[in-house]
Amino acid sequence: MQMGDVAALDLISDLPQSIIEIILTCLPIRDAVRTSILSTKWRYRWATLTELVFDGTCVTLCNDRSLLEKSIVNFITRALFLHQGPIHKFKLSTTYLQCCPDIDQWLLFLSRNDLKELILELGEGDWFRVPSCLFNCKKLTRLELHRCEFDPAPNFKGFSSLRSLNLDQVLVAPDAIECLISSCPVLESLSLTYSDSLDLNINAPNLKYLYLEGEFKDVCLENTPLLVEISVAMYMTDDIAEHFEQSSSCNFIKFLGGVPLLNKLVGYIYFTKYLSIGDDPGRLPITYSQLKIIELHQVSFEDMKEIMVVIRLITNSPNLTELKVSGSSNSLAATEEEYDLDLWEKECPSDCSFNHLKFVKMTDIAGVPHEMELIKFLLKNSLVLETMSITPCVFLKDRKLSMLIDLVRFRRASDQAEIIFVQN
Repeated sequence: MQMGDVAALDLISDLPQSIIEIILTCLPIRDAVRTSILSTKWRYRWATLTELVFDGTCVTLCNDRSLLEKSIVNFITRALFLHQGPIHKFKLSTTYLQCCPDIDQWLLFLSRNDLKELILELGEGDWFRVPSCLFNCKKLTRLELHRCEFDPAPNFKGFSSLRSLNLDQVLVAPDAIECLISSCPVLESLSLTYSDSLDLNINAPNLKYLYLEGEFKDVCLENTPLLVEISVAMYMTDDIAEHFEQSSSCNFIKFLGGVPLLNKLVGYIYFTKYLSIGDDPGRLPITYSQLKIIELHQVSFEDMKEIMVVIRLITNSPNLTELKVSGSSNSLAATEEEYDLDLWEKECPSDCSFNHLKFVKMTDIAGVPHEMELIKFLLKNSLVLETMSITPCVFLKDRKLSMLIDLVRFRRASDQAEIIFVQN
C-alpha cells in the first residue's frame, strides 16, 4: 500500500453503524450533534439516537440567565425537530429552566414517539405542572419527576409497563399517588422523597424496592409480598406526633407484617419510633428468613417500645449477616435501677442464636443499660461473629472506661469475634 492510499482512507466514515451508535450514545448531546461535520456519512446520524439527555452543558454558559434559558430551549426544540425515529429515553436535568411552557410541547412530541424513560429535573422557583399528555405515554417503563405538580386525569388507567417510579418534591394528592401505584401492575421500584404529611396505602404486588423520605402520618404496605429492600426516613412534626399518640393500630404489622422476602431494611430518623406506635403485636406472624442486612438509626434506648422493635426484628431474622444500630440516648446519667433489664430474658427466646451474623456496627452509643444489654445479647448468641465495632457518642467522656471494662467481661460465642472500640 502506498502512502497516498493510506491518506485516502476515511476510517471514520467506514466505521460500522453499530460502532457509530455506541460512540454517539457515549457523547454529550452537544458533541453528538457536532459530529455531523466529520463526514457526509456522519451527517445527522445523531438524529437517530433513541436516548436524548439534555443538561446545562448542552449550550455555552453565560451570565445572562434569560439568554441562557433561551439558548437551551432553542437547542432542545431544534434537536427534537430534526430527530428521526423513536425516542426511548428523554432526560432533562438543568437548573436554568423552571416553569417553561416549551416543556409541554416537548412532552407532547415525546408522547408520540414510543417514549419509555422520562426524567425531569428542573431548577428552583415556580413548580412545573406536568401536562396531561404525559399520561398518554403508554410504553413508559421509568418515570422520574422532581419539583413539579402531578395530577393524573380522572380517567387515567395507569402505566401498564412502568417498572420504576421516582417522585421527588412532587405535589400530588395522597389518593392520586395510591391510585397511580395500584394502576402500575408491574411496578418494581418506588421512591417518594420529601413528601408532606402523607397517609399512604401501598398496593403493589410486584414491588421489590421501596424508598420513602418525608413526613408520613401513616404507611401501610397492603399488598407488597415481593419486597426485598426497604429504606425509610421519617420526619416528625407536631401534627404527626399528635397523630401517632392517637393511633391504636400496630404500625409494625401494617408496615412489616407482609414482606416475607425482605432482604435489606434501612430505617433512618424516627423509623423505630414509627414502628413502635400502636398495640403490641405480641408474637410476630412472620419470620424474615431472607433478611440479611438491618440498619436502624437513632434508636432511643430509653423507650421500651422502640427496644422491643429492635428485639423483634433481630430475633425474627435467623439469617441476619450484618447489623448496624445507632443510638439516640437522652439520659446519659441513667442507672440500671431505672430500667427493666429483665426485658431481655423475658422477650428473647432462650434458644436464640445468630448462625450467620458476622458484622455488627453500633454508633453514638452512650453506654446506657439497654444499649449494653443489646451488645451483651449479640456477643452471647452470635456464633460466627467476626467484628463488632462500637463508637461512643461524642458527649460520653467519663464513662468510656467503664464501658470498655463491661465489654471485655461480656461472654462471646464466637472465638473469632473482635471488638473494635472507635475513639472520637
